[in-house]
Amino acid sequence: MKVIDLKLDGASIIEPIVHGDNRGFFMESYNEQVFKQNGIHHHFIQDNHSLSAETGVLRGLHYQLNPKAQTKLVRVLSGAIYDVIVDIRKNSPTFGQWVGVILSENNKRQLLVPKGFAHGFCTLVPNTQVFYKVDEYYSPENDRGILWSDPSLGIDWPTTSPILSDKDKRHPLLKDAEINFE
Repeated sequence: MKVIDLKLDGASIIEPIVHGDNRGFFMESYNEQVFKQNGIHHHFIQDNHSLSAETGVLRGLHYQLNPKAQTKLVRVLSGAIYDVIVDIRKNSPTFGQWVGVILSENNKRQLLVPKGFAHGFCTLVPNTQVFYKVDEYYSPENDRGILWSDPSLGIDWPTTSPILSDKDKRHPLLKDAEINFE
């Protein structure tokens, strides 16, 4: 496994070792021992799986407040996404900065999203399935978000007319969002 640290502290791309032949491939997408050997010590307790039927589905930017904040390990089972994280830790030198990466069934990369980051993605092809592990259960009372198109963030999404949930259309701007990450 190769761990590639991103410019936002604590966020990484995970590249698993893929063993392929004429039958297809095999890989370990998660091995707690190997992750720990690479400095990743999160205890994941829940798996989530989403299907987005169309290109341009945008989900995000989501996070949960402390004490129910979540670290996520995100990967794509089929299709491709442009995956974005935003540092929302108030005292961080990279507060309000974002990173976007492409995760796909072909590159088999995973994105480690630490607590204190808002997360969202946009599908690049139809019928994209995203699978992610979290280290805290979903908590509706701590569920929050930031508007995907917040001009202060300037995220370069791969669409200007995303398909959004009603909830994602109503998220506040970063300057107005409830944040309790230091």
